[in-house]
Amino acid sequence: MAEERITDIGPPHYGQFLPPLIKENYGKWKYHEILEPGVLKHVSETGAELYSVRIASPRLVTTLFARDLCDLADKYCGGYLRFTSRHNAEFLVSDKAQLEPLKAELAKMGLPKGGTGHCVTSIVHTQGWVHCHTPAIDASGIVKSVMDDLFEYFGSHQLPAQVRIALACCLNMCGAVHCSDIAICGVHRTPPKVLHDRLRHVCEIPTTIAACPTGAIRPHPDKSLRSVIVNEERCMYCGNCYTMCPAMPCFDTEKGGVAILVGGKVSNSKHPPMFSRLAVPWIPNNPPRWPEVVGTIRRILTKYAEGANKWERIGEWIGRIGWEKFFEICDIPFTYQHIDDYKFQAYDTYRTSMHFKF
Repeated sequence: MAEERITDIGPPHYGQFLPPLIKENYGKWKYHEILEPGVLKHVSETGAELYSVRIASPRLVTTLFARDLCDLADKYCGGYLRFTSRHNAEFLVSDKAQLEPLKAELAKMGLPKGGTGHCVTSIVHTQGWVHCHTPAIDASGIVKSVMDDLFEYFGSHQLPAQVRIALACCLNMCGAVHCSDIAICGVHRTPPKVLHDRLRHVCEIPTTIAACPTGAIRPHPDKSLRSVIVNEERCMYCGNCYTMCPAMPCFDTEKGGVAILVGGKVSNSKHPPMFSRLAVPWIPNNPPRWPEVVGTIRRILTKYAEGANKWERIGEWIGRIGWEKFFEICDIPFTYQHIDDYKFQAYDTYRTSMHFKF
């Protein structure tokens, strides 16, 4: 238990932050039901009830916003709230009498409820231009633009199943783009630029060479330069070298762009977890509202909503109708970039039969 944990290493034990009702019924929760978008009722074996109210929240918030949420939690929830893994905020209401007043005040403050059930919940994303040093695209700006367009799906249950969208601003993917229904991934398309005059002063050459996962970096033939060169044919544009060496920038405003992947999921229900797969290899990086990205995602989501069966995730829908049909109805051209030619694994993934789904 929390009181028996005597250590100054790591975070405090989570148990000391749980609401009393959850502590009393820990391990005894029997079921939950969604009363309306954003509102869940959790019922314990003892008959106790807890209501969680989920609201939209950006990933990057001000201290003023955080204090507003804390004030609401103090007023209606005994001071208890939590943030979900997708950056939503949840108020944990033990007293049912406080549920409607809380909902009314949230509406008055313009904080939308939603993100539960068959909906598009908040987009989990990476740092982007705000903080990260290797992004090909922004994160917060694209997420804002996409969710503004898809907001109708956040506070409703119009979709066949839940849709999880993620964004990573480069292919190092510190976002969940490898296993999301729709994934937005920033892609560099140019090798890093080597600033020879700067590199010898700010970078360790052995560490820089070792940072490349494909062995594309080697010492410069001219030893007097004390620098490196890049084999462009081996470069996969990941930006790892720039992480180790600030004299090797890789961002290009014209050639960097957005790739869209689809069909991934973490859930093990109905179908095992699936990796996301490439749908659109490149879309221009067009701030501040990224209309091409927003339009492509809207088109995919609309066709999914029209054609999928109930409880069918995007990857399961594509598996049923076939990738050929998916590209056709979503008006996405099939290009050579869609063909996986990575020699260590691609050969096992090729379709070897002559059966197609149209």
